[in-house]
Amino acid sequence: MERLEPDLIVTQELCEVCAVSYDRVTSAVRRLRGDPRVVALEPSSFTEVLDTIRTLGSLTGHVDEAESVVADLLANAEDLRTRARARLPEPPRLLFLEWSDPPFAAGHWTPDLLELLGLRSTIEFPHAPARAVRWEEVAESDPDCIAIAPCGFDLPKARRAVADLDRHAAWRELRAVRGDRVIVLDGNAYFNRPGVRLVEGTERLLEALSALGDARYRRA
Repeated sequence: MERLEPDLIVTQELCEVCAVSYDRVTSAVRRLRGDPRVVALEPSSFTEVLDTIRTLGSLTGHVDEAESVVADLLANAEDLRTRARARLPEPPRLLFLEWSDPPFAAGHWTPDLLELLGLRSTIEFPHAPARAVRWEEVAESDPDCIAIAPCGFDLPKARRAVADLDRHAAWRELRAVRGDRVIVLDGNAYFNRPGVRLVEGTERLLEALSALGDARYRRA
């Protein structure tokens, strides 16, 4: 950071587990020469994710470019909403998990993304942090299918984490698991980070739901 001599440092306060904490960043900045501006972005909804793009555009002198990115994302989201109505005329009861063991039900912007597909997670915490739920709650929610996008995991790690769930009787007894209706997603690339790939990730979920068949863990 000293070599870079930044004027602006962008960080986050959403999670201290899989990203550098805001406190650590501000502590490091105090040791730097000069007085760089520190901005923490912490969106909790899809709309706020778009607002952070506008904020970065303003802070970096790229307002027009940021508005173009937002416009493209909104257009893609509406196109996805239209396609989802045609491809999922009877949306399944979906449980979306952001961690596998213990299970964490969807939070922050994820419920907004599911809404684009006409879906709601059987357990969800819109615009709030994802949180752990008991296996009994998962069973009581009785989802038709389960999508898992473990926070910070790419697809190979996510698939290994889901495979490890087979040691839990509560997991094996879920109707969605017994019916081979589990979708594993690359959460690190498409869902866990509040960036420009969220709509693309939601499109991948739509494709997986549309094609859900005999494969136990469908790649997405």
